Amino acid sequence: MQKRTDTRREFLQVTGAAALGMAAGGPFRPAGLGRASASGASADFNVRDFGAKGDGKTLDSLSINRTIDAAAAVGGGTVQLPAGTYLCHSIRLKSDVRLQFAGGTVVIAADPSKSKGVEEGYDPAESNGPSEAYQDFGHSHWHNSLIWGEGLENVSICGPGLIWGKGLSRGEFQGPVAEISGVANKAIALKNCHGVILRDFSILHGGHFGILTTGVDNLTIDNIKIDTNRAGIDMDCCRNVRVSNCSINAPWDDAICLKSSFALGFSRAAEMITISDCMVSGSFEEGSLLDGTFKRFPADADIDRNGRIKLGTESNGGFKNITITNCVFDGCFGLAILSVDGAIIEDVSISNITMRDTVASPIFIRLGSRMRGPRGTPVGAIRRVNISNIVSSSASSLMCSMLAGIPNHKIESVRLSNVLLTHSGGGTRNEAVRQLAEREKEYPEPNMFGNTPAHGLFIRHAEGIEVSGYKVIAPNDARPCFALVDVERADFLNVKADRTVNTPVFILDDVKDFSITKCLSLPDTQITEAKHREL
Repeated sequence: MQKRTDTRREFLQVTGAAALGMAAGGPFRPAGLGRASASGASADFNVRDFGAKGDGKTLDSLSINRTIDAAAAVGGGTVQLPAGTYLCHSIRLKSDVRLQFAGGTVVIAADPSKSKGVEEGYDPAESNGPSEAYQDFGHSHWHNSLIWGEGLENVSICGPGLIWGKGLSRGEFQGPVAEISGVANKAIALKNCHGVILRDFSILHGGHFGILTTGVDNLTIDNIKIDTNRAGIDMDCCRNVRVSNCSINAPWDDAICLKSSFALGFSRAAEMITISDCMVSGSFEEGSLLDGTFKRFPADADIDRNGRIKLGTESNGGFKNITITNCVFDGCFGLAILSVDGAIIEDVSISNITMRDTVASPIFIRLGSRMRGPRGTPVGAIRRVNISNIVSSSASSLMCSMLAGIPNHKIESVRLSNVLLTHSGGGTRNEAVRQLAEREKEYPEPNMFGNTPAHGLFIRHAEGIEVSGYKVIAPNDARPCFALVDVERADFLNVKADRTVNTPVFILDDVKDFSITKCLSLPDTQITEAKHREL
């Protein structure tokens, strides 16, 4: 009790002093809450004063790092990068330092071969111990980046500048090999940090990750534009995160991805996260988002058209208390919620999403048992997921939305409401009778099962499912709109589907406690148990 009283007294003394400072017209900054310089003056540091040229030819990373060190030495401050082109290798952030880009500022990741000495090269990938075995190389290291920080607090990168990852590795297939020392594969990487703001800048060609944050708490990412050759934003094992007003074109990987890997050496949930008012895409040529031309790839281009919002694939620690709202998907995969490495995913709310030219499933929820993690980890769970107000037009007709658990491990308590889907139809009777393999241990993607035996929604190994206001517009499709396999307690209310002659709306296999109410083409129906039934 005495310790708590002393702590409260200290807090009141600090806040009281703050009030007196404000009344006197002067600033008051308690220690640890963002400091001015030792002299009390505003701590602004211009990289030009420390030797940076900004001419696009001189390596400026040494000068920028000296500037950051000078700001940190006086307790923090703002490091200003005036308009210019700064050719750089690794830039090392420090606590209480703000990296401020001016309009017209471009930071370019230099070719690894441009280094003249050890101090000027990209920092090598640090060792991450035995946990490196449980996720890919890019997720296991942070120092081999253009801009990085570890164990920091109160750091920010802000301003209308551009980060161009010209010399970065994408990790595989193209450019320098990421595993070679002196090669960087991330534009920005942060590990075990607290109080981070990333705002108002753009990233072009960001390497394996435009932004990778691992174990970062109290994170704000706002008004960022990323036009890249692999992943946009990956947030791994982070807590209390706000991502808003971002536009990301990532044809070859995920645009915004939450993960909970074993990269920290232990399982840690990603939780208390909001993603709102963002646009994600996989359909535009790299650079055409940033220049505003939005040039689409040809229909036959050999690209993934990924670009989605996803929870997983790395999923050791779980995902809890997640909200995704008011987002636009264009020419990419749909929403994905994945637990395959033992993660508990629970309390997820997703609403007000529009999708156009969706590749594969608009909604894909997968509980699997890849189990990429320490031996003995049990299979995870997915429960209490609410998805509402979804519009998907011109979706792929081959793979419908899916809720797919595995035998003896069911997806639980999912509600889908106010969903409107359109696709071109054309599914065949042969596809309608396909028995999909379980593929329990495979990497989870909507196309892992091939063409689905339903064209509206496929549910397998699930319980406590509610579907309401679900409408599917799909002409001339010989598959049922809905197919359920090993499902308990499923309620469908006010569902509508285009119906082809001699084709059922529902096919039920091993289904218990099923009901339909106010379905346009079927009478109200309640079924206690059905080994196989067509409606």
